[in-house]
Amino acid sequence: MIRRAIKEDADRILELLVEVCNVHAKLRADLFVAGGTKYNKEELYKIMEDDNKPVFVCINDKGILAGYAFCVVNEVKGDNLVSHKNLYIDDICVSSECRREHVGTKLYEHVIAFAKSIGCYNVTLNVWEGNDAARKFYENCGMKVQKTVLETVI
Repeated sequence: MIRRAIKEDADRILELLVEVCNVHAKLRADLFVAGGTKYNKEELYKIMEDDNKPVFVCINDKGILAGYAFCVVNEVKGDNLVSHKNLYIDDICVSSECRREHVGTKLYEHVIAFAKSIGCYNVTLNVWEGNDAARKFYENCGMKVQKTVLETVI
């Protein structure tokens, strides 16, 4: 079952945020601190209440919150841009103990359906270089590269 996150989900979501942070810290220890989260509980509550920042959770057959998808709805406007609505997947996580249950696919498909239902033109996300499993998953879902961000560490 996939639904919007509620306050009672916060502790489990915070646990999963640590898992995501640890993946990123392995890839980029110069940018991420292992064991951290990007939100505290109060920040998470505020996000959950914001209709422009829906958080979806997947509850598996055992009743466990197996994964989440943090989303952000954006109105894209500009003098040289075609105005449109975009849904950005800010963060998606499947618990390490719930892998191979198709949780990620279910969350992704739910996000796509939600984006369509609110009139979005596209769904975007970022994948850190080196996170090959995530990149392969998204490519298998049909996502294509939109742009590439390059860096020079100084």
